[in-house]
Amino acid sequence: GTKNVPAVMFAAHMDTVGPGTGKKAVVDGDMIRSDGSTVLGGDDVSGIVCILEALRTIKEKGIEHGDIQVVFTVAEEGGLYGAKNLDYSRIYAKYGFVMDSNGPIGTVAVKAPSQDKIFVTVEGKSAHAGLSPEKGVDAIRIAASAISGMKLGRIDHETTANIGVIKGGRETNIVCDRVEIMGEARSRDERKLEEQTRHMRERFEQAAAEFGGKIDFRAERLYPSFNIPDDAPIMDILRKAAEDAGVPLVTEETGGGSDTNIFNGKGIQSVDVSTGMQKVHSTEECISISDMVKAAGFVVSIIRSVS
Repeated sequence: GTKNVPAVMFAAHMDTVGPGTGKKAVVDGDMIRSDGSTVLGGDDVSGIVCILEALRTIKEKGIEHGDIQVVFTVAEEGGLYGAKNLDYSRIYAKYGFVMDSNGPIGTVAVKAPSQDKIFVTVEGKSAHAGLSPEKGVDAIRIAASAISGMKLGRIDHETTANIGVIKGGRETNIVCDRVEIMGEARSRDERKLEEQTRHMRERFEQAAAEFGGKIDFRAERLYPSFNIPDDAPIMDILRKAAEDAGVPLVTEETGGGSDTNIFNGKGIQSVDVSTGMQKVHSTEECISISDMVKAAGFVVSIIRSVS
C-alpha cells in the first residue's frame, strides 16, 4: 500500500462442511441456494468472494490504502487447523477482519468463547450378565450416573456444555467393561470454563468411585476466547466503515469458535464480519447476491477507514 496506516488482514476459510461433493448452485432471482442435495458452501466461499471483489474494486478505482494482507485458510471446519498452523512470522497486520459470519451486513462478532474438548474412557469389569452380573463393574452404569448428575446444555449466558458421543458394549449378555465418551464445554469467561470442565471431571470420578470402576479424563483446549471492547481501535475503524458504507454497525456475541479466536490469540485484534450467509451447515444454505455486493462494499469501506 501507499498510505502510511496500520496494516490490515482480511481472512476467510476455503473448506466447507458436508455434504459438499458435487455442489450445484441454483440462482433464484437475487438468491443463490443449493439444489438441496448438498450445502451451498457460502460458509465460507462467500467470504473469499467478498474479499477478492473488494480488492478488485480498490485496484480499478485507484483507492489509496495501506498494506493489506489476505489469508485464506484450510481445515477451519474440522478444528481451525489452518489458522493454528499458519506461519505468523509472515503476518504483520495489526487488525484482522474475518469474513465468516451471518446476519445483516454490518454485523460483527466481538465476543466468542473458549472451548475444551473432553475425552473420557470409563473402565469397568466384564462378567456374564446372566450367570454372575455381581462380579462385573458396569461401565455404562458409571457413565450414565456421571452424566445424569452433570450440568449440561445452557449453563448461563456465557457457558454451555454437551456430551455428544458415547460408544460402548459388545453383547447384551456381557456386563460392559469399557465406554468411550466425547463432550465439550464452552465459555466466554475463562474461569467459568475451567469450573465447568472441572465439574464434568469430578462427576465421572465420583461415579467411578461409587461403582468400583476407573476413568481416564482428558480435556484439550481447542481455542482461546476473545472479547473486543467497544473502545478498541478496531471498533473505531468499523464505525467509520459502517457510516461510509451506509449500513448499521451491529455487534454481537457468538457461541461458536472460528479462525478469529486463533488470530486474537496470536495478538492480531480481529472480529468476525457477516457476508450475509444464511442457514449455514445445512442443505438449505443460501445467500443473496445483493448482500454479497454490500459485504464487498463494506470491505472497501473498512480499507478506506483505516487511519
